[in-house]
Formats: sequence, structure tokens, C-alpha cells
Amino acid sequence: MNNLDFVSYNQAQPDVLKDICNVLLDQIQSTLTDATSKLYHGSPVWFINDNPIVGYDVSGEHVNILFWSGQSFNEPGLQAAGKFKAAGIKYTTIDDIDAGQLHKWLKEAVATQWNYRDLRENNGELTKIG
Repeated sequence: MNNLDFVSYNQAQPDVLKDICNVLLDQIQSTLTDATSKLYHGSPVWFINDNPIVGYDVSGEHVNILFWSGQSFNEPGLQAAGKFKAAGIKYTTIDDIDAGQLHKWLKEAVATQWNYRDLRENNGELTKIG
């Protein structure tokens, strides 16, 4: 991971959103110590065995955090996103972030994974990892 890419991404955001991005970056990096990461489609994303598990991006006046397998999590609070198994939440202020809840989702992101890495090879069908 090139942390400078993420720092640059965060610094380019409006102040209130920059603060949210910085908290997310710190929380994700401290929890997902074995994950790799990179800018993926222009946004910070973390991977386990080349499988995307979590990322965030700025959209309008909020920050979206997306968990690729979030619809399969036991922890509540995420909204379904897209046509596969992803789910996320939007933050508009730093006070919206519940660090304890975020930590639970990050732990679940490691434990509960759908195989996005091989989606093309599997003809658009997701298979569960583990």
C-alpha cells in the first residue's frame, strides 16, 4: 500500500469530509493489519488475497464506506448497495461514526467474504469464501 496515495486522497476533500476520511483510514488500517490496499477506481480499498473487502469514497456531501460482503453481515446498520452482496453506510459528520460499530463491521469483513476476485471467471456468479 502506498499510504501517501490515501493521505493525498483524504487531503483533497472538503474539511468535514477530510476528517471523516482520516478517521476511516486510521480505523481500517489499525483493524485490517493483514490486508493489502490501493486506490481502486480512484478510492481507497482494502483487499484480502486480492479480494476487495472494504473501501470508502467521497460523494457529494458525505463519505460512503462500502463493505463488499456487507449484506451477509450479522451486525445491523448497513444499507444494501448494488446487485451483489455489498452494503454500506454514509457519513456526513465525524459524529456519525460509531467506532465500536465500525470495528465490528471491519471484523465481519474479514470473517465473511464473497469472492469478488473471481467474479468474471465465475460468469458473474458470486461464491462464498470459507
